[in-house]
Amino acid sequence: MRGPADLKLDRLTKRYDAVTAVDGVSFDVPAGTYVVLLGPSGSGKTTVLSMLGGFTLPSAGRILVGAEDITLVPPAKRPTATVFQDYALFPHLDVVRNVGFGLSVRGVPKHEIAQRVTAALKLVGLEDFGTRAISAMSGGQRQRIALARALVTEPALLLLDEPLGALDLSLRRQMQEELRRIQRTQGRTFVHVTHDQEEAMAIADLIVIMKQGRIEDIGPPSRVYERPRTRFTANFLGESTVLQGTVAACADGRVAIDTVCGRLEVAGERAVGSRASIALRPEALRIGGGTDGDQPLGEMRVEDCIFQGSFQRISGSNIHGLRLLAKVEPQALPAGECVPISARRGGLVLLED
Repeated sequence: MRGPADLKLDRLTKRYDAVTAVDGVSFDVPAGTYVVLLGPSGSGKTTVLSMLGGFTLPSAGRILVGAEDITLVPPAKRPTATVFQDYALFPHLDVVRNVGFGLSVRGVPKHEIAQRVTAALKLVGLEDFGTRAISAMSGGQRQRIALARALVTEPALLLLDEPLGALDLSLRRQMQEELRRIQRTQGRTFVHVTHDQEEAMAIADLIVIMKQGRIEDIGPPSRVYERPRTRFTANFLGESTVLQGTVAACADGRVAIDTVCGRLEVAGERAVGSRASIALRPEALRIGGGTDGDQPLGEMRVEDCIFQGSFQRISGSNIHGLRLLAKVEPQALPAGECVPISARRGGLVLLED
């Protein structure tokens, strides 16, 4: 049985004539990590996955799984398996034969195929469905069959190409939990492509945010959400208010920036007189009286207030027309009311240029 392995992408590049789809992407993934490639359409995330699977050859760069350089290795000989968005199941084969197909092609003995298929179906909760026709299975069950077919080959690296895109919201959330459970049970390295920010946050150990073929940000979900590095990350991964201003002072790792909400202090370094941008997540915006250490931001005129269960989504603007968004405990705030606002301690994030 092949165990989990580290993954390393070294300046991976893909060009199509004058178009560069992936531009010098480099990152390391420790063995047993669930990594999500996240980005809008055309960001290069699917091309990266295709190169990992061997279906697209890089124009430059290397791919290493453990100590093995697989950059030019054919797909069938790679320590990888892929779950495609459309599942690519064989309608004329039953569940057992679909799951065991790859092993049969590789010449694995029949008794071993039977054992491994049984174990794979049990892992995805379909051990009692082996003789069913594919046409008799639901969308969620087909997704599990495709997953079992990939896992039965015992890959060091499992690649998932938007595998939940065709499922409804309830089933998608259920399968997110299933994928995490299976990944933890197996301890394998998973690389999952999606454009769904909530899905990425729910399943990833490591998120790689891509834009125009390059890595925009990379890190654990909590870090890339709470402390985004760039304006693109702040706006793409969730919602943010972005304040722009001029650096008035910089000392001891703190920057003072003059904005339409007043002079604000934030951790970081910038040259005095330069332009700077600050991100403020909705969860970091307080309404009403702040606490010690909060930074006052003036007042916001409430424009909309939406109840969303455990929190209230409140949007509005200040006297300068800056749009603001807060997520706070449910409370009654009528439209048109002006309320004092502040940013909680550590809630302001200095963005990279």
